[in-house]
Amino acid sequence: MFGSKKIMEFLPNIHLIGMFTVLLTVVYRYKALIPIYIYVFLDGLISGFNVWWIPYLYVWTVLWGMAMLLPRKMPRKWGIVVYPVICSLHGFSFGILYAPAQALFFGLDFKQTIAWIIAGAGFDTVHGISNFFAGLLVYPLSELLRKLSNSVQLKIG
Repeated sequence: MFGSKKIMEFLPNIHLIGMFTVLLTVVYRYKALIPIYIYVFLDGLISGFNVWWIPYLYVWTVLWGMAMLLPRKMPRKWGIVVYPVICSLHGFSFGILYAPAQALFFGLDFKQTIAWIIAGAGFDTVHGISNFFAGLLVYPLSELLRKLSNSVQLKIG
């Protein structure tokens, strides 16, 4: 997750973190929180623990929670649509999710917070669209990851 973000950092708000979050959640459920928070910690460690980082403690958990609400084994015809939509919704709403922390840290009132969200709407649009396309990878990769996980468990067990 962290490596993919660093590789794609030259593209603002275009990354695979949402796709990886949904992918790991649909396959590993609660255990997906481990790589999610390893990513969050590494991002803070490498890029600096500052006020920008604190919302990361909850914004990825929101996406994890959305994915947890989905059926564990979604039929293919639904998964190929629902997974990208969930990724996309998270991207479109990223600024809204981030806004409470911004308001708290910078003393923004309601109007200023709304203005901050509107000012970032273009970035959230790019984020949402790119997350949709990245989300198209969730279903095929989840099938592959399940097969690989089952294969490893059989060899170990």
